[in-house]
Amino acid sequence: MIELDGSYGEGGGALVRTALALSTITGKEFKIINIRSGRNQPGLKAQHLHSINALKEICNAETNEIELGSTELWFKPGKIKSGIFKVDIETAGSITLLLQALILPCLFAPNKVTLKVKGGTCGKWQASVDFLQNVLLPHIQRFVEKIELKVIKRGYYPKGNGEISLEINPRFKITEYESFSQFNEDLIYRTAKIDLIKQGEIEQIRGIVNVSKELEDKEVGERIKRAAQSSLNNFNVPMNIRVEYVSALSVGGEINLWAIFSQNGRVDFDNPVIIASEALVERNQSSEHIGKNVAEKLKKEIESEAATDEHLADQLISFMALLPESQIKTSKVSEHTHTNIYVVEKFLAVGFKVDGDNISVKQR
Repeated sequence: MIELDGSYGEGGGALVRTALALSTITGKEFKIINIRSGRNQPGLKAQHLHSINALKEICNAETNEIELGSTELWFKPGKIKSGIFKVDIETAGSITLLLQALILPCLFAPNKVTLKVKGGTCGKWQASVDFLQNVLLPHIQRFVEKIELKVIKRGYYPKGNGEISLEINPRFKITEYESFSQFNEDLIYRTAKIDLIKQGEIEQIRGIVNVSKELEDKEVGERIKRAAQSSLNNFNVPMNIRVEYVSALSVGGEINLWAIFSQNGRVDFDNPVIIASEALVERNQSSEHIGKNVAEKLKKEIESEAATDEHLADQLISFMALLPESQIKTSKVSEHTHTNIYVVEKFLAVGFKVDGDNISVKQR
C-alpha cells in the first residue's frame, strides 16, 4: 500500500485530490495521514468527502469510516465505470477542486461520463470553473474524443448552489487493457506530449466578468471590464471581455482573463499557450481596482515569458506524468506543484526534474 504524509509541502487538500485521482486510475490503494495539517482547520472538508463518495460510485471504491475533519484516509479503488454521476457539495465548496479528483479517471472510462456538480463556481484560493473551461480543458483534450463543460448556474460564497455539467467521451478505455502499464504504454505511443516551453506571440486577450444581478445598477461588471481593458491596451491585440449578470443565492462575482499565443503565426492546438489570471469581486475593493489588479497580474504572467501560469502548472503535473518526456516552463513553481510531484512519484514510475522554472518528466 502507498503511504502518504498529508503534512508534505503546503499541507493542504491538493495532496488528497491528486492521490484519489491517481489511485483510481492506477488501481493502487493508499493511506494518507495528517490530512490538511497545514491548515487552520485540519482534516477533510466537504468537497473532499464528496470527491471520495463520488469515486465510491464511479469505481466501487472502499474506504475507512470518514467524516468532516477526519485526518486519516484509506482508499481502495475498483474498476472505473461510465454513466451519469451527480454531486451536490451543499455549500460554496469548490466545484473545480472536487473535479481535480474526478476528471483524470473519468477521461479513461469505458464509455461516456457526465458529471453534474453543484457547489461554488469560484472562490478564494481556487481556480474558477471558467479557468477549468478555457485554460485547463484545452490541454487535456488530447486524451479524449470530446470534453465539454457547461456552466448552468453561478454559485458564490457563502451559499454556493452553482451548477455545472461536464461531459467526457473517452478515447482510451482503461478497462480494455490487461494492466495499467499496458494502457499507459499505448497512451504514450498515441498521444502528443505536453510541450509548453516557448510562450510565442500574443494573439488575443479574452475574458469573462460574471457578477450577481444585485450589482447591475452600479454597473460593476462594465467598470471592471473597462479598467482591465485600459490596463491591457498596450498589448495592441484584439480584446474580447464578456460581461454577464446572473441570478445567484449570494452576492458576488469574479473576472477571468486569458491571453492566447501563437507559434510562428499559428495556435498549436495540441499544446495551446494560454496564460490566465483571475480575481474575485469583493466588498472592500472598488470595481476599478479589481479590473486593474487582475490585468496587472496577467501582465506579469505574460512578461515572465513562461508558457504556463503557476496555477495551470500545478494542475498539469498528473497529466504530464502519464506522458513522460513532457516539459513546461512556468512563471513560478508553487508549493502545490511540488506537492503534486511528490504524490505522482509515489504512484507512477516517473521522475520529475525542476530546473528553475522549467519542469520535465521522464520514465524511471
